[in-house]
Amino acid sequence: MATTPTAPRQPLFYVDPQPLNLQQHREIRLKNGNYAFTSEALAMPAVFGEFADLSRHYPVLFAGGDDGGPIALLGVDAINVFVTDGVWAADHYIPAYVRRHPFGLMALTPEAKPEEYALALDVGSPRVTTDATESIALFEGEEPSAFVKEMLNFCSAYSADALVTIEMCRALRAKGVLVDRRLDGTLPDGQKIGIDGFQVVDAQKLTDLDAETIVDWHRRGWMSACFFHLASMQRVSDLMGLRAKINTPIKNIG
Repeated sequence: MATTPTAPRQPLFYVDPQPLNLQQHREIRLKNGNYAFTSEALAMPAVFGEFADLSRHYPVLFAGGDDGGPIALLGVDAINVFVTDGVWAADHYIPAYVRRHPFGLMALTPEAKPEEYALALDVGSPRVTTDATESIALFEGEEPSAFVKEMLNFCSAYSADALVTIEMCRALRAKGVLVDRRLDGTLPDGQKIGIDGFQVVDAQKLTDLDAETIVDWHRRGWMSACFFHLASMQRVSDLMGLRAKINTPIKNIG
């Protein structure tokens, strides 16, 4: 049985994202939620700046194709093994993509530059409400609330990191460092699992890079990111073990 982790198409998890504005969303508030919305996520988009944190808990792979970005592998089928009853596994780093939801940045025009993006809110999220009970206001008078300003900063930093990630992935592919790979595992009951459709850094190709590239990538932090990625492959067996503990048949989603 083969499963294929692919880079989730944007906007994963979002139902009805809208640019947040006072006129349209004055009465909207945000209530507390959990991570149940990620319970069927096989993988999550990852960005360059979180490779170190991700590598401690998840395999970090690269989605296949000419423009596939990095992903954190969360399961071997449509079950996120790190979420139980809406609660993320204790002491595990939660990917930034998840923590920014239901906010994000949205282009205001088809050819928008980064400064032309606006903070968006997924008004289709079950966390969105007009009930003032146990909820957070998004506006304080005529101004965005402190919480909204904090989320704008977080989403802006995430988007800036995503641009660096795109640049890094293009460089890795241009130098031929990324190679197709398949992972095969066996569950305790003997069931075989194959994970394919992704790429990894070839350690030898990385070592064989010319000195100028190595120095440049060290300066940019890309060499460190590659090392964290390679180290994260040790988490594959942990992932298989966690999936084996879930008493649900493996689904073939490939």
